[in-house]
Amino acid sequence: MNTQPIGIYDSAIGGLFVLKALRLALPKENFIFFADTASHPYGSKSKETILSLCYQTALFFLQKNLKLLVIACNNASCGFTKGIF
Repeated sequence: MNTQPIGIYDSAIGGLFVLKALRLALPKENFIFFADTASHPYGSKSKETILSLCYQTALFFLQKNLKLLVIACNNASCGFTKGIF
């Protein structure tokens, strides 16, 4: 079994619901949860600021040698999927 952890990123604590669901679905996996409560809320920030926060968090997770990163933050994920960033 691959023991690399799965990372979960959120701007606050709402991602804990995602973590709970993943733990139920994948009970043998290891998880690292990161909530950026210091910069919360993201919704009032500029796209440049959100991009910078996402980049900094990605660098943090790169050091953790993840097998998968789940972005549970709506503001962060919507910017990327809609091409805003």
